[in-house]
Amino acid sequence: MRIAVLSGKGGTGKTFVSVNLAAVARDTAYIDCDAEEPNGHLFFKPEQVHSETVYTMLPAFDAQKCDGCRKCVDFCRFNALAFVQGKPRVFPEICHACGGCSLVCPQGAVTEEKRAIGTVSQGMSGGIPVVTAILNPGEASAVPAIKAALRATDADAVIDSPPGSGCPVAEAVSGADYCLLVAEPTAFGLHNLRMVHELVTLLNKPFGIIVNKADGVYPPLEKFCADRRAPILAHILYSRKLAEISADGELAVRHSAELRRVFLGLWETVAAEAAS
Repeated sequence: MRIAVLSGKGGTGKTFVSVNLAAVARDTAYIDCDAEEPNGHLFFKPEQVHSETVYTMLPAFDAQKCDGCRKCVDFCRFNALAFVQGKPRVFPEICHACGGCSLVCPQGAVTEEKRAIGTVSQGMSGGIPVVTAILNPGEASAVPAIKAALRATDADAVIDSPPGSGCPVAEAVSGADYCLLVAEPTAFGLHNLRMVHELVTLLNKPFGIIVNKADGVYPPLEKFCADRRAPILAHILYSRKLAEISADGELAVRHSAELRRVFLGLWETVAAEAAS
């Protein structure tokens, strides 16, 4: 079983929910797919960490074979190729490594070469496998790093998705059995909940909602969930103590018996929902 945790924006509590849920689950890995700013490892502090480089493929052109037909340029729907001063030029930042340019070249002038775009690190924390996708600075797409992180282990896992609802998030939840949507009880929180709700609905993923930093009922959010029959699985109250624990890089479920009960109950509920 793989559980993906989403939020429409950063700072909602997605990682807070992910790391604490993984900490109470049994025989479950934690996979941090927030490759641009991964921080789950700060809570787990994994040991015996090893890293592997993540590569993507980039077109390479043989000037001796290229006759300037431009079929590769015409084929590329991402506009990652241009014909400049009599030869093709690739823009690595927007190349999707589809390999199509090498297939359509009639002269066989296009090959592919590896380009490092990030790393995936793996370690252990108290019996919990911790996998972290890390994107190199300046890279445009985290998708290859996320794919590599998800392939790093075939164990049951809690997947800490990137914030938002774009392509990296869709990749992170693509193989999930269940999604948890974390929302704040505010107008901005509701706006961002709408985005991730639309994504999981489009992907036909079963899901439940966690209202984090709840210091009271926010009727518009409750109505949104009721109208769409979107189950609210837990309200996690705003707590200065929990904020201080997290700021110290500690897992809150190891310091609060009440919160541990909340997350154990949440895990049991999600497991039952995913199995049904």
